[in-house]
Parts: sequence; C-alpha cells; structure tokens
Amino acid sequence: MRIIPAIDIIDGKCVRLTKGDYNTKKIYNENPLEVAKQFEDRGIKYLHLVDLDGAKSQQIVNYKILEQITSKTSLKVDFGGGLKSDKDLKIAFESGAHQITGGSIAVKTPDVFEHWISKYGSDKIILGADCKNEKIAVSGWQEESQLEVFPFISDYVSKGIQYVICTDISKDGMLEGPSFQLYQSILKENKTLKLIASGGISSLNDLHQLKAIGCEGAIVGKAIYENKISLKEVMGL
Repeated sequence: MRIIPAIDIIDGKCVRLTKGDYNTKKIYNENPLEVAKQFEDRGIKYLHLVDLDGAKSQQIVNYKILEQITSKTSLKVDFGGGLKSDKDLKIAFESGAHQITGGSIAVKTPDVFEHWISKYGSDKIILGADCKNEKIAVSGWQEESQLEVFPFISDYVSKGIQYVICTDISKDGMLEGPSFQLYQSILKENKTLKLIASGGISSLNDLHQLKAIGCEGAIVGKAIYENKISLKEVMGL
C-alpha cells in the first residue's frame, strides 16, 4: 500500500484543518518545499498536495508551490483544489503534477470531468469523493450535495475511473481512526478500484487495517505533523 503524506496550502503555508473547517487552521510550516524535502529524505515517493485557497476561490491558486516541489524533489505529486477548467488542468500538469484530483468538478460539471478522463487517461485523473454522512461534499467541503457516495463512485468507475480518494469529512483531522466500514463497502462494490483512504488515520495499526481491507494507498496528514506516526515506521508497509 502506498503511503502518501499530505501538504495542504493556505497563503503559501503548510497547514492542517479539522473537518475541513477553515477556522481551525493550524500552520505547521511556512515553507511547503522544506516539508516536501523532509518527506523525500525519509524515502517517501508520493505527495498529496491540496490548494485550499484554490478550493475556496474555484480556480487554481498555489501552482507556484506545486512547481517548486516538482522541480526540486523527485516526489510524484497528485494535486487538487479548485481545478475547474481546462486552463486550470493545463497549469497543474505544466507545473509538474503527476496526477490531478477533481472533486467538485465531477459533481457540478461532469461532462468536463469526463472529458479530462478521456483526454489525459484514467491513470492521470483521480476522482475525489469526499463525503459526510455518505453524501458527497463539494467546494472545499463548504457544501453538501444530495449525491450518495456509493452510486457516485460506481458511476465514475463505469466511465473509466481507476483511482478514487475518499475522505470521510467527519473523521478528517480528528486522529480517531478512519472509516474502515465505508472503504470496505466501496471496495466490495468496485473490486478493481484503486481506493486511496484519507481522513482520521492516527496510528500504524490504522494503516495495517487499511492495507488488509485492500486500499491501494493511504493519505496521512495530521498524524505525521503531530508525531503520532513516524515516516520511518510507515516505510515497511
């Protein structure tokens, strides 16, 4: 299972939120590139980079930070947050993104998202399926839609999606463990899916359980920053 540390960006700084609430912002480092280099030095190969300013403003904002990280490290970065147009996507890939994650766009303008899948290939486009009470949330988790997570994912799998990042917002930043049952149910319905778990991961045991369920990857954020999990520990997974 791939271990994918997360860097969330607000005002050019590395932050974490709790349950997606911008009012809970905690700054961990003023320099995201420094954090990315620390991950790389410890043997990490992948990075989940989220442009929280972009998510709020509905367009890519922090692409310069993406460019810095991809040009000065060898990390394979999946980038999300505010990608709404072909122009945004072009900027993200030109700035070095290995993959991009689309969430709100897949809900609000599915024809554009489907075009991205066919144009760039399903190995480059990740579906962001962030949910609360099994309902998909959009716009940096500021809005809850009426779409249910299971049919939402299954529908995109039928359209060629291979990778899905699923975050249970109620777990995010809480360090109380992820939604094991949710991930089990998703994988039961979509056996070939490369599911990346996100939200609530707090211990090495959580990661072992996610691996046993069949998750292809796990995004770890606050647990690393709060020293609940060491990068040295996770490299053996």
